[in-house]
Amino acid sequence: MNFEERLAITQERLAAEADSLADLLERLRGHISPTLIGDGEWARLLGCAHELPATIVAFPFGFELPLHDRRPGADFGVSLVGGTRPASFFKKKARLQGAAHASTSGIAWLLSETDAENSPLRQVVGRKMMLEFDVASAPDGALPDPGIFLRPAGRPIVGDGAEGRIRDVGIALDATVAAIGWAPDSGERRQAERVYRAQNADTRIESFGAFPSRERAIRLAVTGFRTSHDVTAFLERAGWAGPHSAVAAAIVPFEERGSFVELGVHLDVHGDSLGPKLGLSFLAKERRASDPRYWLDSPDLWTAFVDGLRETGLAVPAKLDALGDWSRGPTTLFGDSGVFVLLRGIHHFKLVLENGQVEQAKGYAFMVLIAAPQS
Repeated sequence: MNFEERLAITQERLAAEADSLADLLERLRGHISPTLIGDGEWARLLGCAHELPATIVAFPFGFELPLHDRRPGADFGVSLVGGTRPASFFKKKARLQGAAHASTSGIAWLLSETDAENSPLRQVVGRKMMLEFDVASAPDGALPDPGIFLRPAGRPIVGDGAEGRIRDVGIALDATVAAIGWAPDSGERRQAERVYRAQNADTRIESFGAFPSRERAIRLAVTGFRTSHDVTAFLERAGWAGPHSAVAAAIVPFEERGSFVELGVHLDVHGDSLGPKLGLSFLAKERRASDPRYWLDSPDLWTAFVDGLRETGLAVPAKLDALGDWSRGPTTLFGDSGVFVLLRGIHHFKLVLENGQVEQAKGYAFMVLIAAPQS
């Protein structure tokens, strides 16, 4: 059985397993420490998840965990892929709601735009997007309008200066803006193009994103950096006005440990400048979808990085302890429709700098359910 066949079977069985994502998450509660997500915060998350389909967990989903904050809460993110059952759910929802719900309409528009193989947008970003929900700040039981993130997976926007890369930046940027419902801004485009030109050939724009409920900004993630010097040199070329020495100081303790293989920079693009806040993401192994082990983490993969967080005092020790139990290998789950395999891992960590110092430390933990072969 190939990957596509297994994916189709997983979606079919999940549709029979539960009526909503919340129904499935309730069964997974025992795999998530209350130190990371407390009972009250979990109830809030379930209230939001009632409005999403159960089939969406056939694709990677997960939690943004604020490790610097003693309060046990999390925001939530899901993958949405064109041509799948979850995509059909969003398209149907958009038809029923009409123009009254701009966020759902924007998601459905992106799905439609990437349906055709010759679509310029599909050629750049493929058929996948990420949706991120600010659950922690949402009213109880309300599903907040999600942030929408597009990844140039179809035609990676690497910094090699090849003809057409600037055009691809414009295609992805325009689609992000249109999906949110904003008017185009030529200043944003100039800033995004400057960020692209600041890259070298070893880096790539990993994603374009925006949050409809936040102050307007385009979130650009640029990845592929190997050292603190690579990052600060890039920020100099890109015109980021924050303190570069603070960025280097945040990276060096983890660099000296050899606790990451790749760094990412997350920038807020405004019409006249790059925002003062900066995100730094750390990956402990290469993340390539072509690798069959992409979703498998060994328990000790993040040990050196977590030890660095502990020693620098950037994270709550109890949360780090709880997160240490996350990557325990595949787990067999028995459902009404058959057997599933639960995969869990840590995708990356992120430090957020503001006012010249690290203000936040976050862990991004994922899950995915796969239907096990029937005997």
